[in-house]
Amino acid sequence: MAESHPEPQEPGAGHRMSRLAVVTGASSGIGLELARIFDDEGFEVVAAAEDEDPPVGRPIRVDLATPEGVEQLAAQVRALPIDALALNAGIGAGGAFVTDTRLEDELRLIDLNVRSTVHLAKLLVPPMVARRRGRVLFTSSIASTQPGAFHAVYNASKSFVQSFALAIREELGDTGVTVTSLMPGPTDTEFFERADMEDTRIGQGPKDDPAEVARAGYEALMEGKERVVAASLMTKAQGRLGRFLPDSAKAAVHGKMAKPKE
Repeated sequence: MAESHPEPQEPGAGHRMSRLAVVTGASSGIGLELARIFDDEGFEVVAAAEDEDPPVGRPIRVDLATPEGVEQLAAQVRALPIDALALNAGIGAGGAFVTDTRLEDELRLIDLNVRSTVHLAKLLVPPMVARRRGRVLFTSSIASTQPGAFHAVYNASKSFVQSFALAIREELGDTGVTVTSLMPGPTDTEFFERADMEDTRIGQGPKDDPAEVARAGYEALMEGKERVVAASLMTKAQGRLGRFLPDSAKAAVHGKMAKPKE
């Protein structure tokens, strides 16, 4: 059951910070590093996470893979003047779709990566537009650019997030609210362990520093950029090559990287 923490107060008297950032998936990895950066940059931070309190900001422990969890988080922050919203929460599920993965895991992945992203955006972005001020960061992935053999549902979920973010950006072009897509490559977080992908080439290969990825995302967000591919040269090269390779070739390459070793 979702656990509630004291409702954050609107910045004002007695607060040293004047801007508010809401970060989801903030217990570890890129989300935690984003929360730390916002805190360092003078934001009041509301850090949402499911399994443990983030060691920065005002924690809200909530399961965003459920509609009730989304509503709980939104109820505690939607009346506040959100200056930056980082929709970062997400999970993976590795393995062959037909034989290896569990339907319940993939449906939970869709609930968190896709449904909660849409649900939170629907609840929290309109007040930002009404104030004609704010910045929204969606954590997409370089995986959004390629069919994800042996990680099929995850890659598809990130393709949704990427398309969704860019579409909203276009719609909000004259509102004073910017939308930015953060597209990491393999990053040194708990992601591969949780996705059961530690015995894959990508799981055992080089990974980017989540702090560097988060910094690239923060800077792109503050500059109002459309997207940023972060952080290593290899990841950026992969993003560029993905624009030219046919989907069949990208699926084959991804399959070699994500297929469990026998």
